[in-house]
Amino acid sequence: MLAVAALLAAACRTDTGSTSGAAGKSVSTSIVRGGEIVASVRSEPRTFNRLTARDTTTDLVSELTQAKLVRINKVTQAVEPWLAESWTLAADRRTYTIRLRQNLTFSDGHPFTADDVVFAFAAVYDEKTGSILADSLKAGGKTLTVSASDPQTVVVTFPFAFAPGVRLLENLPILPRHKLEPALKAGKLADAWGLSTPPSEVVGMGPFVLREYTPGQRLRFERNPRYWRRAPDGGPLPYLDRVTVDVIPDQNAELLRLESGQIDTMSGEVVPESYATMKRAAGEGRVQLLDLGPVLWADSFWFNLKPGAFAGDARAAWLQRDELRRAISMAVDRKAFADAVFLGAGEPVYSFVTPANKEWYWTGTPATPHDPAGAKALLASIGLTDRNGDGLMEDASGQPARFSIVTQKGRPRLERGAAVVRDELKKIGLTVDVALLDANAVIERLVSGRYEAAMYPILPTDTDPGTNPDFWFSSGSFHLWNMSQPKPATDWERRIDELMAQQIGSADYAERKRLFDEVQQILYEHQPVVYFAAQKWYVAVSSRLVNVAPALYQPLPVLWAADTIAVRPR
Repeated sequence: MLAVAALLAAACRTDTGSTSGAAGKSVSTSIVRGGEIVASVRSEPRTFNRLTARDTTTDLVSELTQAKLVRINKVTQAVEPWLAESWTLAADRRTYTIRLRQNLTFSDGHPFTADDVVFAFAAVYDEKTGSILADSLKAGGKTLTVSASDPQTVVVTFPFAFAPGVRLLENLPILPRHKLEPALKAGKLADAWGLSTPPSEVVGMGPFVLREYTPGQRLRFERNPRYWRRAPDGGPLPYLDRVTVDVIPDQNAELLRLESGQIDTMSGEVVPESYATMKRAAGEGRVQLLDLGPVLWADSFWFNLKPGAFAGDARAAWLQRDELRRAISMAVDRKAFADAVFLGAGEPVYSFVTPANKEWYWTGTPATPHDPAGAKALLASIGLTDRNGDGLMEDASGQPARFSIVTQKGRPRLERGAAVVRDELKKIGLTVDVALLDANAVIERLVSGRYEAAMYPILPTDTDPGTNPDFWFSSGSFHLWNMSQPKPATDWERRIDELMAQQIGSADYAERKRLFDEVQQILYEHQPVVYFAAQKWYVAVSSRLVNVAPALYQPLPVLWAADTIAVRPR
C-alpha cells in the first residue's frame, strides 16, 4: 500500500505552494474557501443511525456528519489521531490511555467529553441496540472495557494484547450522549435517528451537518461551523460550504451526469465500458481521470451455508457442498470473466485478499485451473450428472441441478459477472437463474438468509485482517455464508477462529502473517466464497475539484476525505 499511496500522491497532486495535509497528499495553503459540490449515491440511506445499518449511503451520512477517535488514512493506511489527540500503551500491552482534544463541541454546541466516548461504546455493545458494528469493536469476540478517568481522558482496556491496537477504534462513530442516551436507556436506540428524524436532530462532530433529506431524491449537507479540524494555514475546515448528494440508482446515469458537469463525484468507480468516454472527457479538461490500480478486494460469490437453510428441499444434499463450490471455481474461465466483466481492465484472482494488499496477501495462493472436465467430475462425486442426456445436470432424484444468484441491478459489472457465471456453468450442465434487485433488497435478502447464492462486493474498512472480526470469525455478523453462528458450524471454521484469535494476539508481524496465510489457505481449500477477477480501478471527478485524495476505498473513494476537498474559483 505504501508504494500505491506514493504513486497516487504524485499522480493526483493538483496544487502548488503546499504543505503536508492529513489526507496523505499535498494541501495548498491558498485554497479558496466556499462553494458547493454535488455527489451521487445509488441508493437511499436505510437510516441515519450508523450503528444499525452498513449500506453505502448510511455510511456516507456518517462519514460526513460524525467523527471517530482515530481515522485510518485510506491512501496511506496509517492510523491518524482524530478526536483522540494522543494515546499511550501500558506495559501490559492491553490498556490504552487516550487523551482527547480539548474544547471540542458537537454541531449543536454541546461540549464533547470522555463521557460521550463511554456512551458510544455502551450503545454499540448494548444487546437491545443489536448494532452491526459490535463485532468489529471486539477483540477475539470479547468487548473492550472503556472508562473515563477525567473529562478529557479515556482508558480503553482490551481483553488481551491485541495486535491491531487502536486501529480498531476507527470502526466507531462517537455519537452524542446528550441526544441519544434516553433512547439507549429505554432500549430503543435501534429505532433512533430513522429516516423520519428531523435533520436538525442528527448531531455529530463531522465536517458537515444534514440539512435536508428528500426521500428517493437527495440529501443536502452544510458545513459544520463548529468542526474542530483546521487547515494548514490555520483557517477552518471544511473548505466547502455545502455538499448535495443525489440518489441516482443507475451507474450509467451517474457517469453521464458527471461527464456533463451535473455532478462532481460519484460513489464508486468508472465502469470499464465508460472508460473511453471518461478518458476523452479528461482530455478535454472536463473531468480528472485517476488510475488507482487493481482493487484490494474482488467482488464475492457465495452460497448460503447456514445449516437448515434448505430443509425440506431435495437440493440440500448438494447445494451446500464444498465440491459444488470448487467445481464452480474450476468451471469459470477467470481470464474470460475479467475480459467480459471488466472489458479487459481486470486481473484473475483466487482469494478474498488480492495482491494489491501487499502486506497481507498470501503469495502462495494457488491459481485454480480452468478445468470444465474436472468440474464435472467433482459434480458427479456429489450425485450431479446428466441423467437424461439433455446436456444438463440432475440430482439423484432426477431434479434439475438448479439455483439462483441474487445481485444488484443497475451495476453493470455485477450484472455482467452474474451472467458470465450463469453462462460458464451452463457449459458444465448447471442451470442458474439471476435475480436482479435494488441494493437495499439485496442487503435484506443477505441479512435475512433468504437466498441461495449471491454476488456482491464485500468491502472491509481496513486492510489489517485483525480489524475485521465480523467477517473472519464464525460468530461475526458479516461472516457472509453463515452469519452470527453461536458456535462454529464446521471444523474448518473452528480452526479459522483459533488462528484468528492467535493472529490478533501476537505482537510479532511475521507470526501474524504466517497465521493469516494459513487462514487464507483454509479458505482456498473450502471456498465458502469464490473470487474470479479484481477490477482495475479508475476514479473520475470534476475538473473543478482540487485537493482530492482518491483511495482504493469503495464506495467513498473521494468523499472519505470530504473536509479537505475544495473547488476552483470560477
